[in-house]
Order: sequence, then structure tokens, then C-alpha cells
Amino acid sequence: MTTELMDPNKLKKARVAIIVASIAIPLVVAVLFGVKIEGVDLTFLPPIYAAVNGLTALLLVGALLAIKRKNMNLHRGLIRFCLLLSLLFLASYVAYHMTSESTPYGGDYRMIYFIILISHIVLSIAVVPLVLFTYLFAWQGNYERHKKWTKITWPLWFYVAVSGVVVYLMISPYYS
Repeated sequence: MTTELMDPNKLKKARVAIIVASIAIPLVVAVLFGVKIEGVDLTFLPPIYAAVNGLTALLLVGALLAIKRKNMNLHRGLIRFCLLLSLLFLASYVAYHMTSESTPYGGDYRMIYFIILISHIVLSIAVVPLVLFTYLFAWQGNYERHKKWTKITWPLWFYVAVSGVVVYLMISPYYS
């Protein structure tokens, strides 16, 4: 589908939906962090959502290689799967934090841990609209704009996925 053929009303609705989602997701996550559900044990989730982050990072590399080899179908499928994995991560991460107390970091690399954690959190918020707009440009068939945005979006999305694994590996010894 090309930009010229796309219904301008649908395009406008998609842009509005991306902006709303980009604002709503961090707000809803922040609100849900204040909700504590007692009696539900989801302490098994951190290694799962860390693995989901790791798989996302690997598939992002696969998507990059696929498009460099001009395999658009594989690229598209891998990116869609990465989007699905990102949603799965978000849902499991929020569910865990709604049912469990935060784990304090107790290691010698406290400053490094917090630098990675804070950059991971900030960039995970920033990457939502970047990923969604980058995807929209490809969906429109606006591949030039898609490529320009991808130069920013891909490394940030990859960093968020990898740093999520690093944060888990650093904090996991301190889970009770």
C-alpha cells in the first residue's frame, strides 16, 4: 500500500492512535505499579520476561539481516513477532510488579545497575511511538521515511531489549 492510496482519514486515525497509545501506555503502567494484588504468586515471571526480551533482541537482528537480504516477507514477520513479544513482555512485567514487592539491588555495581535500569525505562517509553510510527510508515508503503526512522528506532529498540536482559541478570541474585 502506498501513501497516495491510503485513505487520509485512516492515516489520521492511525497517527492519533499511536499518540494516544504512546501517552496511555506509560501512564497506565505507572498507575498499575501502585496496585498491589495479594495472594497471587507470579515470582516465576522475571526469567520469562527476560527471555522474551532476549528473544526480541535476537529477532530484531534477524529482521535487520532479512531486510538487508531483501527478504521483505521474513522481515515483516519477524518485526510483527517482535511487536507481539513486546506486548507479552509488558503484560508479564506489569503483572509481576502488581503482585510482588520491588527487589532492591544489593551488589557492588549499584551505579552501573541504576544507569542501565534508568536508561532502559526511559528508552522503553520513548521507543513506543518510534516503533509504532516506523511500522506505520512501512505499512503505508512510505519506505524512505521508514528507513530514516529505522536508523533511530532499531538501535533503541535493540538496546531496550538487551538492557532488559542485563537488568534481570544483575538483579536476579537478589530475588527472595
